[in-house]
Amino acid sequence: MQSFHCTLFNLLIVLSSLQIRQFTEACSCLQSHPQDAYCNSDIVIRAKVVGKKLLKDGHFGTMRYTVKQTKMYKGFDKIQHVQHIYTDASESLCGVKFDINKYQYLITGRVYDGKVYTGLCNLNEKWDRLTLSQKKGINHRYQLGCNCRIKPCYYLPCFVTSKNECLWTDMISYFGHPGYQSRHYACIQQKEGYCSWYRGMPIRDKTIINATDP
Repeated sequence: MQSFHCTLFNLLIVLSSLQIRQFTEACSCLQSHPQDAYCNSDIVIRAKVVGKKLLKDGHFGTMRYTVKQTKMYKGFDKIQHVQHIYTDASESLCGVKFDINKYQYLITGRVYDGKVYTGLCNLNEKWDRLTLSQKKGINHRYQLGCNCRIKPCYYLPCFVTSKNECLWTDMISYFGHPGYQSRHYACIQQKEGYCSWYRGMPIRDKTIINATDP
């Protein structure tokens, strides 16, 4: 009988650990260029988070953040003015944690039933941490490239397969961290219909230009 209880106890521990592991490993996001994050979002705003409230819905609940919107960059056709941002209360399930009354944030998200939802897989960053090029991208450049495709390159050689693609090589040079193209370039469609990296000046980064070389 004692052996049975020990076996049952060990089984419960294993099951509990599997459940915990499932929750902690539930959130997994592929790295994306800020332009893709912009183009794939319904809402893009700059705002200060001024309050929060835990709503008792879902497994861990939903956190409702109250924001003071400074500027809207995208989403005028969805919501005229954002007052609340919803996210999962658990960071292990892709919930986002914002500081209250401290920073201005760039916040991106999707709209469901008139509410704005965001998560760890969306682009949410302190405004002061964005580069000048990223801020220009949010203001107007990224919108010009939403018909382009940013193609990740994980190892060389890699190639574009259509005229609307830009090779994104940050994963090679920066080991998955936000790299030079993420911080300084936008993939813009040119007059000829081709998409290419743009920074506001001729591109002279050989690492980017020659990404198709073996």
